[in-house]
Amino acid sequence: MTKEDELMNFLTTKVFGPILDSPNASRELKSGIHLTMGRLRQRDAKGMIQYYWSCLADETAIRFSKEIKREHFTRFEDVMEEFRDRFNDDWLRQ
Repeated sequence: MTKEDELMNFLTTKVFGPILDSPNASRELKSGIHLTMGRLRQRDAKGMIQYYWSCLADETAIRFSKEIKREHFTRFEDVMEEFRDRFNDDWLRQ
C-alpha cells in the first residue's frame, strides 16, 4: 500500500465514506466530497497533507465544513489531532 493509499483510506474511513454511504447526506454534500477526493488523488502524500491543512483555512472549505457539520457528519476538523499525529514528517520519511 502506498502512502497516498494509506492517507486516502484514513480519510475515507473517517470522513468521506460515512457521507457517501449515507442516504441522508445531501447531493451537494456528496458532490463536494467527490470533488475533494479527486483533488487529493491528484497529489503525492506530501501534497495530500498540505491540501488537508489548507482545507482548514480556506474560505470555501470552511463553508463546506459548516455544511458537513449542519448535516451531522464528521469533518476534517474532527479528525485533526489523529491526522496530525499519524501523517507527519516522520511518516513521510518512512
